[in-house]
Amino acid sequence: MDVRSICVFCGSRPGNRPEYAEAAEQLGTELGRRGITLVYGGASVGLMGTVASAALAAGGKVVGVLPQFLGKRELAYLGLTEFIRVDSMHERKALMAARSDAFIALPGGFGTLDELFEITTWAQLGLHGKPMGLLDTRGFFQPLVALARHMAQEGFVPEEQALPFAVSTSPSELVDRMMAGPTLKVTEKWLKRPEQT
Repeated sequence: MDVRSICVFCGSRPGNRPEYAEAAEQLGTELGRRGITLVYGGASVGLMGTVASAALAAGGKVVGVLPQFLGKRELAYLGLTEFIRVDSMHERKALMAARSDAFIALPGGFGTLDELFEITTWAQLGLHGKPMGLLDTRGFFQPLVALARHMAQEGFVPEEQALPFAVSTSPSELVDRMMAGPTLKVTEKWLKRPEQT
């Protein structure tokens, strides 16, 4: 698959463990080294700032997309290759998705999960066929992996979509898996009608 840009969802805070920032730096470096454009939320703080700085330091291109109202709160990163201000969170997510060939989530909070879940839902509905991955630093995403499997076991997600993401602790391996193609199998009839009696 021709992956020229990867969207990274991650925290605007650094987290409590140094491994999170280290993994973000390694991913940014990997993207920059490979000439893959980083698309992300445009902030200069937390893991967001770390991954962007590392990509730039490695010679990569970085596109930041930030809503106007978050400019001061998230401290806009103004030294990027391209910085785009938008009016809303919805516009931010749509633009990041349109500018990206794949998606990777790093550890983060509710905002990170919101972005990840929306892009996963779009894939489930067949609105895109782009690969999605989780950088599972210190097993951060294992509860989410377990929940995804539980939802499938309970009949709310098709079994073949129980794990819609590539999961790895290695930034380089995860990027390789993004290059390999879609990670979710689209089911034509993903909603089953109840049997008529």
